[in-house]
Amino acid sequence: MNTATNALEPSKTALPQRPLRRRLAASCFAVFTIVATAAVPLPVLARSTPESFADLAAEVTPAVVNISASTTVEARNRTLPQLPPGTPFEDLFEEFFNRRGQGGGGGDSAPSRPRSSNSLGSGFVIDPSGIVVTNNHVIGDANDISVIFPDGTRLKAEIVGKDSKVDLAVLKVKSDKPLKAVKFGDSESIRPGDWVMAIGNPFGLGGSVTAGIVSARGRNIESGPYDNYIQTDASINKGNSGGPLFNMNGEVIGINTAILSPTGGSVGIGFAVPASTAVPVIDQLRQFGETRRGWLGVRIQNVDDATAEALNLGTARGALIAGIDDKGPAKPAGLEVGDVIVRFDGKEVKDSRDLPRIVASSPVGKAVDVAIVRKGQEMTKQVTLGRLEDTEKQASLQQPSTETPTATRQALGLNMSGMTDELRRRFSLKDDLKGVVITRVDPNSNASDKRIQAGEVIVEVNQEPVTSPADVTKKIDDLKSQGRKSALLLVANAQGEVRFVALSIE
Repeated sequence: MNTATNALEPSKTALPQRPLRRRLAASCFAVFTIVATAAVPLPVLARSTPESFADLAAEVTPAVVNISASTTVEARNRTLPQLPPGTPFEDLFEEFFNRRGQGGGGGDSAPSRPRSSNSLGSGFVIDPSGIVVTNNHVIGDANDISVIFPDGTRLKAEIVGKDSKVDLAVLKVKSDKPLKAVKFGDSESIRPGDWVMAIGNPFGLGGSVTAGIVSARGRNIESGPYDNYIQTDASINKGNSGGPLFNMNGEVIGINTAILSPTGGSVGIGFAVPASTAVPVIDQLRQFGETRRGWLGVRIQNVDDATAEALNLGTARGALIAGIDDKGPAKPAGLEVGDVIVRFDGKEVKDSRDLPRIVASSPVGKAVDVAIVRKGQEMTKQVTLGRLEDTEKQASLQQPSTETPTATRQALGLNMSGMTDELRRRFSLKDDLKGVVITRVDPNSNASDKRIQAGEVIVEVNQEPVTSPADVTKKIDDLKSQGRKSALLLVANAQGEVRFVALSIE
């Protein structure tokens, strides 16, 4: 044997001899381990990671623009100090204000001078004819808007339409040649972990490309009634607003709108309006110059676990109808207070936040099927949608008095009394409001935790009307005998606005 072979052999003097069968087994195990290790496939992430974003960026960047918006306002008049004639300071003050461009002298009001307020943002072309999309807050009330293209071309823009609730604006520019445009993609199919790329105008630097992943979907940041943001860690900063968020096919799946940052700069938490929310609004703005949202005419609240148990829903889901507009389309369609909407026009309503967004994106005048659960039974009603008017007003809440008259019954941490003229005056209750008046709430009760207050009125218990405290206690006793864990109360405030509250009866 040569030297190399001897080096691989175990020493016969250092190690005891093993039977051949055991040595073969050990050798086979070693070979198997090596082969198995070599056969393990590489992680999926390593195979799907893009080598570069350069080709994608080069393809779509010509359609991404900078937005310059300026607003000219009249400066407030400034009045020079009233000074005695001949005072040594008269000439000094006059010279000071003249230097600052305020003009005037003595005690006369200085003439105003227009001031200009400028903002910078981003946008993108969606139609070669010159249709540009951006955020509403980028242009605000600007009276001079320019769209600046990557090649330096600067075109004046006019507003086609804008919507503050989804924070979108559509602009129109005139070009002597077709413009590079990008198209929207399917934002509903993206998943947390998918790669995305943002292009915009951060801090006025011009076209900048950043990349990251989708961090989450369906984010509610309390910025409006239709919040449904895509969260991404692709760097988004001041000036990126209105710019596109691309998938790896070069399709716009979001419009970069907001960031969460304690510093004012990117900390990896950015939000984009999903294409599924933006496209219907953009289409309406292009067609009508305004939004025309569907309207159902109901007031809703969320369904928690206790409410779901009380309504025999199984799991907490849907939107619970707590009020119906007498002039809205829901009433003639047969929807009732206490119904839980679980599907709307074939779309699942997972919680109460889903419904306004789905309804608003539905065409005005469309007849839609609404699946509801009523007293444990699912049924379908057909509703012809009205139009949501942005000028709708909501009645303000009036705080009831804290005085507590003598109670006649107690249950669930509530002191209750039948409706009387004296109680109606004391708590300023609406004349046609009927039910059982709550005169005191135990601060250590579940009712207090659910924010029930003295002066409110119990209208129903488990969707059955009550007119006396005895009605309430009897229904609660019935629920206990059925083994139920909670009671569903329909509670009205002084103005008659109602909400459902599920209270534990254990």
